[in-house]
Amino acid sequence: MIGIFQEYWHAFLWSDGYRLSGVAMTLWLLAASIAFGFCLAVPMSVARVSEKLYIRGPVWFYTYVFRGTPLYIQLLICYTGIYSLQVVRDNVLLDAFFREGINCTILAFALNTCAYTTEIFAGAIRSIPYGEIEAARAYGMSEWRLYRHIIIPSALRRALPYYSNEVILMLHSTTIAFTATVPDILKVARDVNSATYASFSAFGIAAILYACIAFALVWGFRRCELRWLAFLKPMGH
Repeated sequence: MIGIFQEYWHAFLWSDGYRLSGVAMTLWLLAASIAFGFCLAVPMSVARVSEKLYIRGPVWFYTYVFRGTPLYIQLLICYTGIYSLQVVRDNVLLDAFFREGINCTILAFALNTCAYTTEIFAGAIRSIPYGEIEAARAYGMSEWRLYRHIIIPSALRRALPYYSNEVILMLHSTTIAFTATVPDILKVARDVNSATYASFSAFGIAAILYACIAFALVWGFRRCELRWLAFLKPMGH
């Protein structure tokens, strides 16, 4: 394993010009999909808990579809299905976007994680004690200020342990990016395996790299939980 790692370490860890390394590409896929998914999930979670059916209904349908179908199928639809449509190929912007595998991959990942994150945040909103909301209304806060200063910040904090699991699962899900010819860690490992036939070494290195990233994410989220969820700890006597 050591010999193969020394020979192919640059493909796993080192970028070559404009070509990102396997680790850098995996981190970019994770960061981009999580960022887009998070930004979409915050307003959608508010809509998900709305009392009005015509507001929460479409969000429920979206989360139901994307949580009920495999991410691999969603990636194939974005990568090959949408581009097969004539209306997409005839549009210059859409053609340029869906021609690139990385764009399709980030789109599929972002829509998928957004669906799960929306339900996580919506559940956190529902778990906020009603007394906090009543206290804010007693101060004369409008609905906009109530959500901006009380509900959303409190919900994001309470959702942190569950959201950390979604981020780790999203990291594991990036392993299917090779389907769209994206050179992530697993794609590099497959190339190394094809060149050397050392399957245990090639995929063992990939497993170690994924584990290191996952442990770093877990450590970071635990630090955030200690800081931002301290108010939920029982008071000492």
